[in-house]
Amino acid sequence: MAPVIEIAPKEARLFALAIRRLQARRSSRRTIAALFPDDGPLRRELYPKQLEFFRASRDHREILMLSANRVGKSIAGCYADTLHLTGLYDTYAPWWEGRRFPGPIRCWVWGTSDEKVKETVQEMLFGPPEAWGTGLIPGDTIVKIDRAVSPVKDAIDTAYIRHVSGGTSTLQFKSYKAGRTAAEGTYRHWIHGDEEMPADIYAECLLRTMDVGQGPGAIQLTFTPMMGLSETVRLFLPDGQIPSEGPQDGSRYVVHATWDDVPHLSTEEKAALLSSIPAYQRDARSRGLPVLGSGVIYPVPEADYLIDPFELPPHWLRAYGMDVGWNWTAAIWGAYERDTDTWYLYHDYKRGEAEPAVHAAAIQAPGPWICGVIDPASQGRSQESGTRLLDTYRALGLHIQPADHAVDAGIYEMWDRLSTGRMLVFSSLTQFRSEIRQYARDEKGRIIKLHDHLMDASRYLVLSGQNVARPVPVAKQPRLEPSSGRSVGWMG
Repeated sequence: MAPVIEIAPKEARLFALAIRRLQARRSSRRTIAALFPDDGPLRRELYPKQLEFFRASRDHREILMLSANRVGKSIAGCYADTLHLTGLYDTYAPWWEGRRFPGPIRCWVWGTSDEKVKETVQEMLFGPPEAWGTGLIPGDTIVKIDRAVSPVKDAIDTAYIRHVSGGTSTLQFKSYKAGRTAAEGTYRHWIHGDEEMPADIYAECLLRTMDVGQGPGAIQLTFTPMMGLSETVRLFLPDGQIPSEGPQDGSRYVVHATWDDVPHLSTEEKAALLSSIPAYQRDARSRGLPVLGSGVIYPVPEADYLIDPFELPPHWLRAYGMDVGWNWTAAIWGAYERDTDTWYLYHDYKRGEAEPAVHAAAIQAPGPWICGVIDPASQGRSQESGTRLLDTYRALGLHIQPADHAVDAGIYEMWDRLSTGRMLVFSSLTQFRSEIRQYARDEKGRIIKLHDHLMDASRYLVLSGQNVARPVPVAKQPRLEPSSGRSVGWMG
């Protein structure tokens, strides 16, 4: 029988303390084990958007988590980075349904600047500089860390991570400030862009994932769309709309997450956060909607002016505003309620590179009796020698008059109406919604003349539409098809 070793009470306490410290140190170097657990108040099933984000990497090469602030998008991105770098899928995430790399990978993780990279993704992955190895990447898998040649102290350039297969993965941190040329080089299996990646860098990164030896590489982006419908966002949302629930085709996949999609934000906390955010940023920061850039012209949340389509009373006055040009011709229809001084925008039209006869037919479809106001420059334009565009459209049957072209006055009138509830927009106007999200000024205060044709048409309508607006003729009262959300047929 083995002898019993007696331990004095004081020695026992010291021994127990040492064991706890060792366990704590081991636990701190296994931070990843605490995320997405099977049970508890933060259990995995309560984070369906993050699980969808992980799962999308199995069948798609370009994955975007477009989300509100504070929902855990960066953590989700770094969690995926860690599993791919280490190959420890079965150890820490046996439930994993996303892509799996069978061997070591070459990975880039990007951020807005060296300082931001260090403060965010670097610390999430490695922990603070004084305790590297306490981030998501398990400490015992870190083979070597090379510091960056940077004014930012303790910034990491390259890290070498032991892969479960026996090889070594490499991770390099990159800054968007370094520009497109920083993305040149050889292949990468996995690229993570935290915060919005400029479109030229994104295109270069995509080239680096073409053929990587373990199947095609992939890119994941995790950001809140604070720049509105930027060029990068439009790669994933070409029509400006968030994809509906269900399968998504093609190489790209979008996961959209709001404050309501996570359990760790209480109702009280969400209310406090919302009250501290400027009104023009609320849709982006709380709902992850790409509606507002820093130079947005109409800083009004969509929720303040979008309404469901309904049957318009026949006595409300109807008119349309029209902007003309060869690249794009656009028109917007409004119903004016005199009692409340409110415009209801209910139908839009936008088409490029078509003859006036094509546009005229489309503009007459909602009601040939409706009068409109048109870009006054049409009085001097010519598509046929010696013929004014205004006269051409009149000859094609449109009842139109030149509009007031005062830009600043028109913008102020629209902003005032949108912000006070005196301009309401049917949610079915997808093209209008796409444009207003992109309608902004550049850093010098100039209007960005790219996606503004319906904005111009709306400006003409609010400044001059009342002069030509008229109710539905008695013999042509409308018939509504409310379930369709379409306005064709309701105006006579």
